Amino acid sequence: MSNAAALDMPHATRDVVASVRNVTKVYRLGGEDVHALAGVSIDFHQGDFVAIMGSSGSGKSTLLNLLGCLDRPTTGQYFLGGNDVATLDDESLSRVRGRYLGFVFQSYNLIQQLSVVENIAVPLAYQRPINPDGPDLCLRLAKLVGLSGRLGHRPNQLSGGQQQRVAIARALVNNPHVILADEPTGNLDTATSIEIMDLLDALNNAGRTIVMVTHEPDIAARAKTVISLRDGKIASITQNDKADG
Repeated sequence: MSNAAALDMPHATRDVVASVRNVTKVYRLGGEDVHALAGVSIDFHQGDFVAIMGSSGSGKSTLLNLLGCLDRPTTGQYFLGGNDVATLDDESLSRVRGRYLGFVFQSYNLIQQLSVVENIAVPLAYQRPINPDGPDLCLRLAKLVGLSGRLGHRPNQLSGGQQQRVAIARALVNNPHVILADEPTGNLDTATSIEIMDLLDALNNAGRTIVMVTHEPDIAARAKTVISLRDGKIASITQNDKADG
């Protein structure tokens, strides 16, 4: 990963999977402008494992929402898969989001009426053309995350860690370029958090790009790179020792 300001063409660099350029985000609250992001520029490369940290109000959730195409920048550019997504209409944005991104949430966001394998398959329902290998793919992903013995279970029959494993498998089903994880261990105990981070480590070692928001220093230490935000700006970028290994 590198500071985008050092590059001339972020979307032309082969291994850059996502790039934000001088991005700002301003919200109007109570008659006043709140600057959630104030000129952030950063590139994310294939195989990065990045943790985004910062105090409440630092801009970390806003940045993740922009990276996830769940919100649009007020000014600046965001390149994802060669597309300047800030210029796309809602339909095109939805297609790009489904093709390039997978999401893992703190609260899992599983559908309670669906089984493990059915929850994993949810993103495939929006895919066109329909993937004929979808059912087999969902079974393979359930096995990958250690849930092959829980295929018919509903979320309320699973532990928190098992539910998060379902969410990770669901995030992988569209073979995304980038996995975005929002506090993926926030609702888990220490032992289960370690298990989930081991799984994310394995995915990253297999070449997956992961961008994760966390407020826990020990979880951030599992990433290769830590970006600290303060007042909507990048305060520091730190490489962890594991990046060299």
